[in-house]
Amino acid sequence: MNRQPTLEDVKNAHRRIKPFIHRTPVLTCCSLDEMVGAKLFFKGENFQKVGAFKFRGACNAILSLSQSAAAQGVITHSSGNHAAALALAARMRGVTARIVMPSNAPLVKVAAVKNYGGIISFCEPTQASRESTAAEIIEQTGATFVHPYNDRTIIAGQGSSALELMEDVPDLDFILTPVGGGGLLSGTAIVAKALNKQIKVV
Repeated sequence: MNRQPTLEDVKNAHRRIKPFIHRTPVLTCCSLDEMVGAKLFFKGENFQKVGAFKFRGACNAILSLSQSAAAQGVITHSSGNHAAALALAARMRGVTARIVMPSNAPLVKVAAVKNYGGIISFCEPTQASRESTAAEIIEQTGATFVHPYNDRTIIAGQGSSALELMEDVPDLDFILTPVGGGGLLSGTAIVAKALNKQIKVV
């Protein structure tokens, strides 16, 4: 990653992907509010395309490619939502998406990638095997590698979810976000701290 993404990167990403993503709803629940003694707001990214926030980052990554890079296609390694998200985003732009998936990937995820037009190469279920298989395909095809989370365009795209949330609910005290690789958490922290230095991101 060349440099740390900024709020401006997230705003640009949001403008870029806005025609292609769902603006997901912010949901509330009185029963849960009473249970915890606070007002809770849930950003419904399960209603996003491919059923996950991952489509935001993948869409931004694909739309950020130069014409020459797009012509060479993209590649990633993933066992789930990033794989499906990149395959769908690539199909929408007419870009070839090659996906390295572990041999033990859930069948429903494999089916989703295939349905979105991704070209799957299976590998042993280890990080080393994922990376070496992807490297071989890059050498053969010249495809651009799109990291599942350690990528500026991915982080900026994921951060658009927090940008929408804070537009809809500007006076939040905390944002609680899940973390796997850290792309969503990074994008959320960038947005939250730029817009409200007092907010706590957990």
